[in-house]
Amino acid sequence: MSTIHDVAKLAGVSPMTVSRVINNSGYIHKETRARVEQAISELGYVPNALARSLRFKQTHTLALVITDITNPYFTTVARGVEDAASEQGFSVIFCNTDESRDDEAEYLNVLVQKQVDGVLLVPAHSSPDSIAFLREREVPFVVLDRRIPGTQVDMVHCDSEQGAYQLIQHLLELGHRQIAALSGPEAVMTAADRVAGYRRALAERGLADSAVAYFGEFTIDSGYRLAKRALKLSPQPTAFFAANNFIAVGALRALREANLPVPEAISVVTFDDLPESMLVDPFLTVVRQPAYEIGRQATRLLLDRLSDKAAAEPREIILPTQLIIRRSSAAPQLKET
Repeated sequence: MSTIHDVAKLAGVSPMTVSRVINNSGYIHKETRARVEQAISELGYVPNALARSLRFKQTHTLALVITDITNPYFTTVARGVEDAASEQGFSVIFCNTDESRDDEAEYLNVLVQKQVDGVLLVPAHSSPDSIAFLREREVPFVVLDRRIPGTQVDMVHCDSEQGAYQLIQHLLELGHRQIAALSGPEAVMTAADRVAGYRRALAERGLADSAVAYFGEFTIDSGYRLAKRALKLSPQPTAFFAANNFIAVGALRALREANLPVPEAISVVTFDDLPESMLVDPFLTVVRQPAYEIGRQATRLLLDRLSDKAAAEPREIILPTQLIIRRSSAAPQLKET
């Protein structure tokens, strides 16, 4: 990581002059200031002193870094963030990573240079790299929607494992025994947690050996591909558990192509609801997460950090999910022998 001495050397000035440029204190010749600013830009230097001063010299700007802005779940999260931020006079910069670690790292680098007051991060992966980056630069942040294991940070999310467990329990009570799980990237804790809940529910019924989980992406195309793979299983599943709403939509497309009606031939349940404008027939049985409240509470926690109102120790807020049973799940039909 570059230091103030590196900047001074490149600009041909003293560290004190660099400090005065950063803090905008005292008279600095226009050409000298330009050289220092150019050196800072070339080295990607983010001074700790500046980061520490953000609490007192706020830009009143927060950043929300999410993984898929096209997903209605995340647009609802974003609305909760925006409403909570605007109540306190803060604006929000929205960044979409498309589940890319590289894009996430690039956005965070730019946001730090833009001197945002704090970051709300939906991590694209379970690595602590982004957390370390923000900590090194002393930028307040809150992780939302997903866990990063082994880290002590402010987090706001739902219990993904328990929510998946509830959905599988519902299918088991209907009589299903061949249930395939269609999930997102295995390296993302949300995807792994939901598969863990699926496996736990089956294991409690003595059905651990029947568990079949496919990992892909949290997208419609991935849901379609995973469902096509699952339909080749023998015996064929009587139910699909989709780890998010987009995966479920892709699975429904695959089932339509295969002329397998839902729920008569196969049941489908999923994490995350869809807005009324996107609801398909049959209506999906879901575990609904309070997306708006996740965004709202995460923002309030971050604003508390900025105003020194938050507890010294990191907080983890786990919000409840809600099981909503609709027509996409039904008892499996007995096959003729």
